[in-house]
Amino acid sequence: MQLTNSMRAIEIVAKALKLTKRPIPTPADYQVLIKIVAAGVNRPDIMQRKGLYPAPSGASDIPGLEIAGTVVATGAAVSHLKPGDSVCALVTGGGYAEYCLASAALCLPIPEGLSFIQAAALPETFFTVWSTVFDRAHLLPNETLLVHGGSSGIGTAAIQLAKAFHAKVIVTAGSEAKCQFCMELGADDAINYKEQDFVEETNRLTDNKGVDVILDMIGGDYFPRNLKCMASEARLVQIAIQNGAKAEINLLPIMLKRLTITGSTLRTRNDAFKAHIAQKLYKNVWPLLATGKVKPVIYSTFALNDAAFAHELIESSRHIGKIILEV
Repeated sequence: MQLTNSMRAIEIVAKALKLTKRPIPTPADYQVLIKIVAAGVNRPDIMQRKGLYPAPSGASDIPGLEIAGTVVATGAAVSHLKPGDSVCALVTGGGYAEYCLASAALCLPIPEGLSFIQAAALPETFFTVWSTVFDRAHLLPNETLLVHGGSSGIGTAAIQLAKAFHAKVIVTAGSEAKCQFCMELGADDAINYKEQDFVEETNRLTDNKGVDVILDMIGGDYFPRNLKCMASEARLVQIAIQNGAKAEINLLPIMLKRLTITGSTLRTRNDAFKAHIAQKLYKNVWPLLATGKVKPVIYSTFALNDAAFAHELIESSRHIGKIILEV
């Protein structure tokens, strides 16, 4: 395929998104160049735009952490992919553009029956959930998972994966409509945190036993409250800090209940770590996506030129599931 020497892309200028032209990048030995059809929009993109989450060293300054499209060029050391292959990929940046480089090891085939738009909703969300809920927190069948932000992209994936692997799921969400959606998606219980105290409700729902795993993207004042609804030997995984990075910690319940407090960010991890997750997803989750047992939840799509409107929608928290850019 003959490529032009430039592409449309969205760059960050003075904390705003601006359409620009950039040179089309050339893949290194272990990379592929993907012609993007769709790209996921995530809260880390919002943070990057605001100057709170800079791109890692060596990554593109163009926002966008997950893409789906067609391979158009491969590096010299890539043997398992070829031009014309349809893939989705986890990237460290560059997704808001017509073309993007990706590590070949972080490209996965699009699950049977899914569109490019649906596939673009997979990498950032499903890599994150698998890495945190299953690899770090070791959620087991018949355990109970509490997901804060159950109607988010992360939340909707966590509900489905936890249920697929035979765990019980409780979620928090900010409206009755969101709670109802989470229940329809498979959650066993949903707590409207604007009207109910999630600590009291979680303990009531678990007969005061508490939950085994918490996936929390809120942080701040949620941290001490999380400790109050954790079972003995429970695990808390912190993946974002929407309510702030600081919290007061009472160490006593951590000691008495032998709690594990951990956390993770995915973007700065190396390709070898992420490739290990990709292999697990392909083995354990891709068959579930192909059969429809698990599915990405798409709320809305926007044209690449309208990326700023996609950011406004995410910041409003009106959405349920994922927001996608069509390139």
